[in-house]
Formats: sequence, structure tokens, C-alpha cells
Amino acid sequence: MQLQRIHHVAIIATDYERSKEFYTEVLGLRVIAEHYRAERRSYKLDLALPDGGQLELFSFPSPPPRPSRPEAAGLRHLAFAVADVEAALAELRGRGVAVEEIRVDEYTGKRFAFFADPDDLPIELYEV
Repeated sequence: MQLQRIHHVAIIATDYERSKEFYTEVLGLRVIAEHYRAERRSYKLDLALPDGGQLELFSFPSPPPRPSRPEAAGLRHLAFAVADVEAALAELRGRGVAVEEIRVDEYTGKRFAFFADPDDLPIELYEV
């Protein structure tokens, strides 16, 4: 087996329309497909990432809460590469998104910062 790249990341939203707007309008991801699955009372939205990867956004009735603190067991955070973290944060602030201060990776010297999606999922912007 030879892994090539991450194909997709799946996220379950508590408010599908609010999260759909966040990922498409605020983050600018392009919709590939959207399906309503009546038997599950669930939406599945496929979003394109610039590198060919995908983000899948799901809705389910009454999903159980999950801790989102960065040190909770499980997926720690979602990270996107950006050319200029400061410019990206300014754009997010302009769209009303609260962002954390820029930090510097102690091992690589690269700049990064965090913000959260509508369900408080931590998202990182990492300068490459």
C-alpha cells in the first residue's frame, strides 16, 4: 500500500445551513455535489479543496456533542496551508470570524493561527 494524500475530511454539523454558508462563503470552498438522504434525514455536501482533496459536510438529527479542545482524544484539528497567514486572518476578520493571534512553530519557524467553524471545530491556517 502506498498512501498518496488525504482524499477527504468529513465533518458533522449541528446547523447544516450555517456550516454550509461558512465553508462555501467564508472559506470559499466550491460545491462539488449536495445530496439529501431522506432515509437518514441527512445532508451530504462535497466541497472541493484547491489541491484536489475534499471536505465532506454532513448533517444528522441530534448528533452527540464531541469535545473540541485541542488536547481531547481523536482528531485534533483541521489545518489548511496558506501563502500568507496574516492576510488570510485579515480576510477572516473582515468576514466577522474571530481568530487567534499568530504563533510560530517552534520546530519549523513557520507562522500559524487558529479559528473555529460554527460548531467550534478548531481550524488552523499554516503558512507555507
